Amino acid sequence: MTTPTVNNFYRLLARQTENWSADDYASDYRAISEIMDWACDPETGAFRFLRQPQFQALKVYWYLRLVEKTPKIFELYQRFFSESEILEPFGLAQPSVYRFLLDNKGDYEALWDRVRTDDEFVRSYKLEALRETLTLDYPSYILALAMGAGKTILIGTIIATEFAMGMEYPDGPFVQNALVFAPGKTIIESLRELLSIPYQKLLPPRLYKSFAASFRPVFTRDGEKDIPVVRGSLFNVVVTNTEKIRIQKETVRKADIGSLFGTSDDEARAEVANLRLQAIASLPHLAVFSDEAHHTYGQSLDSELKRVRQTVDYLHQKSPNLVCVVNTTGTPYYQRQPLKDVVVWYGLSQGIRDGILKDVSDNIQQFEFAGHTDKFLSHVIVDFFKDYGSVRLPNGAPAKLAIYFPQTSDLREMRAAIDKALVEGGQGPAVSLVNTSDQSLTKAADIEAFNRLNDPAAPQRVILLVNKGTEGWNCPSLFACALARKLTRSNNFVLQAATRCLRQVPGNVRKARIYLSKENVSILDTQLRETYGESIADLSHAGQDTRTSKIVLNKLHVPPLLVTQTVRTVVRRQPDSSKPLVIARPKQSSNVITKRTLTIQERQATRKLLTQVGSATIIEDSPDALDAYTVSVDLSGRYRLSPWVVYDELRQAYSTDDIPLADIPDLALQLEKQVSIYDVEEEQIDVALALVKPDGFDKEFDITQGKEIYTAEIRYPKDKEKLLLSLSEMFAHNPHNLGFHYTPYNFSSNPEKSFFEEILRQLTIDPQQVDDIYFTGAIRDKQKTDFYVEYKDTKGKLRTYTPDFVIRLKTKVGRRANSGKVLIVEIKSEHDRAHKIDGENGKKALAMRKWEALDPERLKYQMIFTSTDSVTYDQVERVRALALKDCE
Repeated sequence: MTTPTVNNFYRLLARQTENWSADDYASDYRAISEIMDWACDPETGAFRFLRQPQFQALKVYWYLRLVEKTPKIFELYQRFFSESEILEPFGLAQPSVYRFLLDNKGDYEALWDRVRTDDEFVRSYKLEALRETLTLDYPSYILALAMGAGKTILIGTIIATEFAMGMEYPDGPFVQNALVFAPGKTIIESLRELLSIPYQKLLPPRLYKSFAASFRPVFTRDGEKDIPVVRGSLFNVVVTNTEKIRIQKETVRKADIGSLFGTSDDEARAEVANLRLQAIASLPHLAVFSDEAHHTYGQSLDSELKRVRQTVDYLHQKSPNLVCVVNTTGTPYYQRQPLKDVVVWYGLSQGIRDGILKDVSDNIQQFEFAGHTDKFLSHVIVDFFKDYGSVRLPNGAPAKLAIYFPQTSDLREMRAAIDKALVEGGQGPAVSLVNTSDQSLTKAADIEAFNRLNDPAAPQRVILLVNKGTEGWNCPSLFACALARKLTRSNNFVLQAATRCLRQVPGNVRKARIYLSKENVSILDTQLRETYGESIADLSHAGQDTRTSKIVLNKLHVPPLLVTQTVRTVVRRQPDSSKPLVIARPKQSSNVITKRTLTIQERQATRKLLTQVGSATIIEDSPDALDAYTVSVDLSGRYRLSPWVVYDELRQAYSTDDIPLADIPDLALQLEKQVSIYDVEEEQIDVALALVKPDGFDKEFDITQGKEIYTAEIRYPKDKEKLLLSLSEMFAHNPHNLGFHYTPYNFSSNPEKSFFEEILRQLTIDPQQVDDIYFTGAIRDKQKTDFYVEYKDTKGKLRTYTPDFVIRLKTKVGRRANSGKVLIVEIKSEHDRAHKIDGENGKKALAMRKWEALDPERLKYQMIFTSTDSVTYDQVERVRALALKDCE
């Protein structure tokens, strides 16, 4: 056992999950491996859509579901830790607890019971979070991801993968209905992002088709008493806020209580679910998802939590099958108590290091203005426009500043000072926008403008806020936040306001800035510690390790490569007509009468009968069966046989008996062996492979170019930024505009970049012999390219491989068009040469050589090995000579 610490649980779980993924996601349900490999390329680690924290959370979730079999959290702790080890992660490594165990002869069950029942003990040792864990009667997990990490997309991803698995394995333990709820109207509106998720990037094509046809999202609306779902139906996603579905107290006649609850508890009998909750409870294989769960889980373990818990408890009792509860939050703490149900933890500092959040290191300014708010605001506005006045996001949106006020009276008082500071900063009052809960200050047009702030054409730069613009506000162009005057709210307002400017977008490298009064600094530090277990110092020193950028398609109409491939077709061989069809009755045929005991709890309809005969009775029952004609029609349809021939054989085997349903799979297998004989036919055909498919990229409008462009997000370590190469950087050495079908090229190694720079220089000697050169090694998504080779890895699993470079050649036959000849080049480290035959690299090369062998006149393949960070002149010259030789 690993020596436990407070944070060891989720770290141990992460390690177990990584071991599982390294074993190709081994489970009884192989489709999960297919789904995971689609989401993230197992060879390169490239993501099709998800980000690293989302994918990690998804893996942990499925590890819990398939390997640990969806345990309750307390059960999982007991598996990970021995009895003596479990005290520390549970916050119980205290003298009084050891004395209690000593007095009770090491009876840990007595200790758990005390946590569940002794209020004073729980209060004294701040064990409220632990009590929640011990008292839950169903699996419930917290996925704690910092703001900007994409919690709503994670919810949609889990639902989509669960539904896909449920369709692939209808009898499996998978979620087939989902309830997604959140506190308040603001957050439920943000959940509409579930409708815009590109699920085709989350599910392989064969699974996506079924999902897209069956997925039914339902958003509850004000004024509706019921939810428009068919009771007992599948693949519904009901999105609501907690107020619309929680159990409400109503007046109920005593005569009705028994039929509603079957309990004698007076308080419980007065808690009646509304129609919406009853509709949800009718849905089988249900999972509950709580977005921004800290509102009701971490920050309020009191009356509000009890109401939500009552609702989920009701669903657990009344739903045909509540699979689990998934809580997403950015808050893994409750008053500095680590929530024990946290299975994934991704904090603000990690988000900054990974480039998911804007860097704020050494950029948190604090002031002691001692009542001089006007001077503070003047500095903030002038300083912001000095440093951020010309800053724009890659889409052209100008940087914005948000200033938060405690009360509308503060905003009114400071408005003149703000306008004066705007003029001093070279702006005018028109660039400011007010959004408050006071209708005298905020008009409908102001709210509409606030909702359009993400538009690059929005003119407002300074946003003045009271009771607005915190949780749920997604404004990536926000680069700075200022808190004017002391904000003392206890619901994390300071934290939410101060960090609102951290949301990142691909391609931005500018830091964010936070302006704070001295009083608000201490409040922010306290709320950071209570919410994330981090401090202002942690944020200030969390430099960005990973960056994001956008690649833009530069050449939309790249001609496809024409290559020869072997196509294999499975053809059914006609069965030998001279051999008669034979069907035998299975030796373990299920035709005996069975007996089972039916208790009074099993069926409400039998209650009156069983009440007369006792609490249980024995009923004789025959196995489910079909007549021979029905079975013959079914089996003959499967294997394209004459139903009468099958019918005669079934009658021969079963005489006049009906055929048990349990026998049919065996009968089908008998026919399968006799008639399903297949041959594999091969033929060589010419296939046009698209080097780039624009439809697989994101389409957006670029206001600087005045046209639509095709883009994709890329992510890379900060220290590899030097491996990006743009068209403008190579312009002097590339007068004929070779390469750069997208820009910038994102090389994965120095030798790749070195080869490309050198080959461009050498190919300019005689450009008439080369049609173009493309770096293809970084685009491996099948939605974006057809250029990949399939091979089997060392474990026998089918993988794909994309070589690094394609050089398209011309011929010297008059002025005829491109002949389609290509030279494919792969750059490898000298270290890989020794593993060329037996390892992954050897299997890739072998697959590529097979392509070459099919059409040696059109295709050549060359590997270059280097032991340094560059490729030598003579190595590149050999490639150039080979290319020019093939053009002769």
